[in-house]
Amino acid sequence: MSPERVRHYETHMRRCIDLARTAAGRLDIPVGALVLDEGGNIIGTGFNTREHDHDPAGHAEIVALREAALSKMSWRLDGCTLVVTLEPCTMCAGAIVLSRVATIVFGAWDPKAGAAGSVRDVLRDPRLNHQVEVIGGVLEEECSAQLAEYFRARR
Repeated sequence: MSPERVRHYETHMRRCIDLARTAAGRLDIPVGALVLDEGGNIIGTGFNTREHDHDPAGHAEIVALREAALSKMSWRLDGCTLVVTLEPCTMCAGAIVLSRVATIVFGAWDPKAGAAGSVRDVLRDPRLNHQVEVIGGVLEEECSAQLAEYFRARR
């Protein structure tokens, strides 16, 4: 990956870290996400809202995908990129595939529930009708530290 592309994703990951901070302030697990259109413009943002909204599907990725779909007035997010601080779970990976997102960029790997290569690889499963380019580990240390700090404070 080119240094320019790395910097581009790092810039957006920092925005996701800020979104994750908002989730933590509302006593939700600090995960933040955003969707970029083909031109690199932010068309959807989200952070975890499961606790705040009492919504089992209130994951940052789902919130951002919904906002992006409304922005495009289409559930098809062809050519779009999802940036998120934590490797998606199986539910989110399914939504990413179904929405036809082209690329996912994430920070921290999730060895317990990750579905982008850790536990499962839903996003690149050749049996599905769409595969997603996966770029993991962008600002991994910062994203992992944010999650670790959140859980350390609650235990």
